[in-house]
Amino acid sequence: MTKHLKLAAAVALAACTAASAWAQTEASDWRPTKPVRIVVPIVGSTNDVLARLIGPRLQEALGQPFVVENKPGAGGNIGAYEVSRAAPDGHTLLIGYNGPLAINVTLFDKMPYDPTKDLLPITLAVKAPQYLVVNPATGITSVQDFIARAKADPAKYSYGSVAMGSASHLTMEMMKSAANFHMTHIPYRGAGPAVADLIAGNVQAAFFVPGNVQGFVKEGRLKLLASTGPKRFPSTPDVPTLAESGLKDFEATSWIGLLAPAGTPPAIINRYHSEMMKILNSPDIQKRLNDMEFEIVASTPRQFSDWIGTEIVRWGKVIKDTGAKAE
Repeated sequence: MTKHLKLAAAVALAACTAASAWAQTEASDWRPTKPVRIVVPIVGSTNDVLARLIGPRLQEALGQPFVVENKPGAGGNIGAYEVSRAAPDGHTLLIGYNGPLAINVTLFDKMPYDPTKDLLPITLAVKAPQYLVVNPATGITSVQDFIARAKADPAKYSYGSVAMGSASHLTMEMMKSAANFHMTHIPYRGAGPAVADLIAGNVQAAFFVPGNVQGFVKEGRLKLLASTGPKRFPSTPDVPTLAESGLKDFEATSWIGLLAPAGTPPAIINRYHSEMMKILNSPDIQKRLNDMEFEIVASTPRQFSDWIGTEIVRWGKVIKDTGAKAE
């Protein structure tokens, strides 16, 4: 290598090193300059709980208020669309879940945004299987009993979900298809009203993540029949999985992550990712999420992006196989 080439290579290496160091410094130094909105596209769910757990921690780390805003409707599309249109300056974030990020692409004939192009993943925070729960007044005692009664008198039974296009909705559609029974779907705006109506007996069954129903089960106001994961929950070892209950290979997972509008600079994405890793790995937050039976994922932005792509395909197949449609 000639002297000039060696010099050019050294200059290039120095430039790359300096650029990398600058990028890292920029990411670590970035802070919001005004209050930050955390948009939750659903009401009264574990999505809301996660937003209110991380908001104060982000505020403490970044020095500005983080305000949680619930923007429900259209299966999460309204809130997600609002974030997709927001200025990509780090002052608007989305708590995203299966529905508006993966399911609705196939479930709805038209989408106001493209979740893979109009939103930037920061981290897949948590995921969890769901519980199949029923109102105890139904007298239903097992998955087999539930299926038999639905087949015998389908007009008598309906199920609730936290939102149109949620895992809560599509998981029951999967079960209906797998076990060949029918039941009317009643979508709600969040877990709160869906759980309340199930307890009141206005619907007879539903799928919820554990954090939405654990307390009511302990009080005897709801009955657990099964879970949707590959193995039983440690906290309820006597509750079988649906796969164990006769629905071979049945598995459905709910998940929650943090995203920003497309076009948000890498330095801002990296700063939020860095702070989220600290938050999700802090002992008190881990205990709270573990108590809610969540598996803490804390992925990279790229891993979350890949996960969304995988989930779009997975839930798309479920929707096409079951014929589910947005009502």
